[in-house]
Amino acid sequence: MQQKIIILDFGSQTTQLIGRRVRELDTFCEILPYNKFPKDDPSVIGVILSGSPYSVHDPEAFKVDLSQFIGKIPVLGICYGAQYLSYSNGGKVEQTGTREYGRANLESIDLNNRLFAGFEKGSQVWMSHGDTITAIPEDYDIIASTGDVKYAAFASKTQPVWAVQFHPEVYHSLQGKQLLENFVVNICGSKQEWSAASFVESAVQEIREQVGNDRVILGLSGGVDSSVCAVLLNKAIGKNLTCIFVDHGMLRKNEFTKVMDAYKGLGLNVIGVDASEQFFKDLEGVSDPEQKRKIIGRDFVEVFNAEAKKITDAKWLAQGTIYPDRIESLSITGMVIKSHHNVGGLPEEMHLQLCEPLRWLFKDEVRRVGYELGMPERLIKRHPFPGPGLAVRILGDITRDKVRILQDADDIYIEKMHNYTMPDGSSLYDHVWQAGTVLLSTIRSVGVMGDERTYEHPVALRAVTSMDAMTADWAHLPYDFMADVSNEIIRKVKGVNRVCYDISSKPPSTIEWE
Repeated sequence: MQQKIIILDFGSQTTQLIGRRVRELDTFCEILPYNKFPKDDPSVIGVILSGSPYSVHDPEAFKVDLSQFIGKIPVLGICYGAQYLSYSNGGKVEQTGTREYGRANLESIDLNNRLFAGFEKGSQVWMSHGDTITAIPEDYDIIASTGDVKYAAFASKTQPVWAVQFHPEVYHSLQGKQLLENFVVNICGSKQEWSAASFVESAVQEIREQVGNDRVILGLSGGVDSSVCAVLLNKAIGKNLTCIFVDHGMLRKNEFTKVMDAYKGLGLNVIGVDASEQFFKDLEGVSDPEQKRKIIGRDFVEVFNAEAKKITDAKWLAQGTIYPDRIESLSITGMVIKSHHNVGGLPEEMHLQLCEPLRWLFKDEVRRVGYELGMPERLIKRHPFPGPGLAVRILGDITRDKVRILQDADDIYIEKMHNYTMPDGSSLYDHVWQAGTVLLSTIRSVGVMGDERTYEHPVALRAVTSMDAMTADWAHLPYDFMADVSNEIIRKVKGVNRVCYDISSKPPSTIEWE
């Protein structure tokens, strides 16, 4: 039986970071809505209560029945989770009117408490809260304080319950991983058996049990997720897998041909379909980003369905859906962050059952599984690319000429990133989590080329560093590289006369512009 930590999500933007840090400890975890704790599940070895955008005093604040797990298994409350533990057990949480945000240092730490084993006095942590805990329940002790926050951490005297007002999951909390390891491994007793190798072994067995000798169809995108999914399925069911790669016309330059060649080199049975005419026709005049996503998702299903019907004995559709896709598509607050055309089930007319073997993995875990499967680096290291392709990197409506402009500019950017050598001998591409070019087709800027005045489009270059795409910072690209890329794009790409660089982080921005 696989051990797991349950993370109850109260709506924090960093909840997935908690999950990511737990996975880094080779421990499986599952993120669930605050009110969906799995009762009577013996595989659960601990519970983490996440932060939240709400105050515990808000009428709409999320509340959970703590008796489901308090006193039964170890519990760690983070930020709102800590405030809720205090508030629910007789402590006080007050609205001070000032937000405590940013770096702080633990000036007082109980190093004898198991949660802070291995900590250094003055350890830096990250605060982000509006309310302040002004009193803790009677049976709790203070175990850490900062200069401004008396109850930075506290623990029950009688039960395995800990709470921290700061965020150990973010990198600004320098010993945050140590704290989570103390909780997950030393307190909850994780055996740390979750790994890429163990995942491949269990996933192959699960796939075989799920689909038996049935034929499975997989929609490929050319990205890491669907590629790893294809190789994993191929390992499990071999010739019973048929892959379909739909070209909607908004892939990167020459990508359809390159990817088809790569897939055939892996021994996969792949059918390539050029459906660009249909996609361009249906996208004509559409500028709204969400509408573009929905049209592409709908058309993809239609094209895929038409091709799938030719495989008369198919009973399953496999998808490369990963964990962040499932969680980001609908938060517990009911607010859609973005829609994914590979999430949300299948149209009934397809009459196919769904197989999602990567549904529990974060992006970097998918890559580790790819290495475990022996896939070539050129596929595993590919940057994430949106399912709707360049359609959501073109601000405004979509035309073939705009796609051509963006393909040419992006091709120069990415190719130069591959060819730029960093001091450690690796390529700049490998130092970046995700890079891409955005065409600001709704804007025209004045330029001068030769003796002529131009009135053409700007493009924005985007490059971010990240661990899991839940948060991201803009990549500090070398100036000589950016100067070279800008010069090359303006010189060679007709329709572009200005190159900008996006220096926004996530949050508050997203990685993609649409």
